[in-house]
Amino acid sequence: MRTTGLSVLNEPVIRAASTRITRWEYEMQLPKSLLMACGLALLSAVALANDMAPIKPVAHVDLPRFMGKWYVIASIPSFIEKKAYNGVEAYQLQPNGNVETSFRYRKNSFNDPVKTIHSTGFVTPNTGNAVWGIQLIWPLKEQYLVAYLDDSYSETIVARDKRDYVWIMARTPAIAQADYDALVARVKQFGYKVSDIRKMPQAWPETAE
Repeated sequence: MRTTGLSVLNEPVIRAASTRITRWEYEMQLPKSLLMACGLALLSAVALANDMAPIKPVAHVDLPRFMGKWYVIASIPSFIEKKAYNGVEAYQLQPNGNVETSFRYRKNSFNDPVKTIHSTGFVTPNTGNAVWGIQLIWPLKEQYLVAYLDDSYSETIVARDKRDYVWIMARTPAIAQADYDALVARVKQFGYKVSDIRKMPQAWPETAE
């Protein structure tokens, strides 16, 4: 836990910034002041951009069971993820109820150096633990919505009401084609343009350091 734009949740403060802004600006090491200025400038325009019905999250997420590694099988990617290889999300539940998150990947090829981006997930109360705000830079938070989770906690879909990004993830770096097709069909039902989905190249064990 990824067009630069912002999305706004129904709260009196800025609740979300798209993953593409946060990860892109993080990667390019631009000043926080510039990030804030760009975000605020785009805020009013983006607030009107999404008129689709909200995506319904799953009824409940058992947070301790949901923690650990999730391999990114496919996504409608952010700027960084368009060139990512071996992408893995990892979650660790903290005593205060927040979730420490990391996104580990190699940029451009399987042989490039490992990069890791850290952030914090804030679980939204009264959502069954299925909706989070992911924060990379204070006070901006990205919407993180668990839209699908199988009974075995082995496959999941993380979506956003804006339908800009989506992540299909699994506990293993590869899944059966039938499972993949079913997950893509669910993404389509959520209102996404599935032709924008990119499969994440995954090759394990890794040979590069």
